[in-house]
Amino acid sequence: MSVSHKIVSRAEWLAARKALLAREKELTRLRDVLNQQRRELPWVRVEKNYVFDGPDGKVTLANLFDGRSQLIVQHFMFGPGWKEGCVGCSFKSDHIDGTLAHLEHHDVSFVSVSRAPLEEIETFKERMGWKFKWVSSYGSDFNYDFHVSFTLEEIASGKVFYNYAMIDASIEELSGDSVFYKDSSGDIYHTYSTHGRGDEQFVSTYMYLDIAPKGRNENGPRYNLTDWVRHHDRYEADGSVNEHGRYVAAKNVSACGCAESES
Repeated sequence: MSVSHKIVSRAEWLAARKALLAREKELTRLRDVLNQQRRELPWVRVEKNYVFDGPDGKVTLANLFDGRSQLIVQHFMFGPGWKEGCVGCSFKSDHIDGTLAHLEHHDVSFVSVSRAPLEEIETFKERMGWKFKWVSSYGSDFNYDFHVSFTLEEIASGKVFYNYAMIDASIEELSGDSVFYKDSSGDIYHTYSTHGRGDEQFVSTYMYLDIAPKGRNENGPRYNLTDWVRHHDRYEADGSVNEHGRYVAAKNVSACGCAESES
């Protein structure tokens, strides 16, 4: 923190803090309104029978509710052959396990879904020490239908549909979260999806950083989490994260001491 930052008396600080508190309360009330509007969105019935590969065999989207009426799906960027998941999705996933008991006792199930084959998912999940359910949509239309995975033809066209708009195509996998509801008759409805910076609301580390003096301190080169976030077992390792959220080992050294590679 620069020593040129404004320094005042306690009384002056209290006046400034009260003024900011009024704005914080305004934001809280606005968030309550927005949350209500989110719940009031119309729903779309899911007609397709999506099937995934899970640790115990094939499972359907209905199975993933695990007896509950609500399901949150994390679209985790992890494509076939990647060897490990995206750094940003991994950062978000580090915050999940502690919430599971609370979600599951409040009628909400959670699962991560990636296109990587299950064997690759399980290997990376074990390395990270995560406990949440994670299934593979390899061979399924699920990721494509929810616009977080893109075909080679779409990439070649130069544009893909993501976050409710056509954007420049750059990678086959992107992140997001989708929410579903299952009624008493077993019908499933898609109720909500969020992408891009919408993911930040699930990252409590950011919430803590936002109240720290230096904030998120993402000062380049990209001014986002790729500037500093790493897989939690790589903070002491050399290397960087590219513009697609993929870890790149330092020249001639990988996390295991092997030859240079991009995961």
